[in-house]
Amino acid sequence: MDRPIFLIGFMGSGKTTLGKKLAHHLRRKFVDMDHLIVEHAGMSIPEYFAEFGEQKFRELERDTLQQLTDDNIVVSTGGGSPCYYDNMQWILDNGLAIYLYLTPKALYHRLQQSNIAKRPALKGLQGDALLHFIEEKLAEREPFYQRAHMQIDQLSTSVEDLSQSILAHA
Repeated sequence: MDRPIFLIGFMGSGKTTLGKKLAHHLRRKFVDMDHLIVEHAGMSIPEYFAEFGEQKFRELERDTLQQLTDDNIVVSTGGGSPCYYDNMQWILDNGLAIYLYLTPKALYHRLQQSNIAKRPALKGLQGDALLHFIEEKLAEREPFYQRAHMQIDQLSTSVEDLSQSILAHA
């Protein structure tokens, strides 16, 4: 496979965790888009949101995405990355897009165990309000996510199985 692999999906779907394992398994470099954005901006994503707003963040995110053209990388995109501008089409045209699917309840349980303070979109949400937010936002984003070349169930797909699927897809 001679193109980048882009992992897409909702926050908490495991893009970073699986991405690192997949990159190691395929002997590729792992790239976390959020980390690149933080490096470029010189501040955390919540700080960038607070100072410049979502519109400027989405522009920076698009510009960062379009620099990721190395054939030998696995990229963990931000949860909203495919849903703005023509980002999903760009991903489809320039790499292999893999949607890491999880149910809203599975995402809810994962996000409850993560550091919610690091996720600007979830600020102040917990319990039923968090689950409702996940259900609504996922419904909004799934039409973008489902355009991916491949969709995997994050809970039942091993790195080995995913690697085999990628090689078969090439």
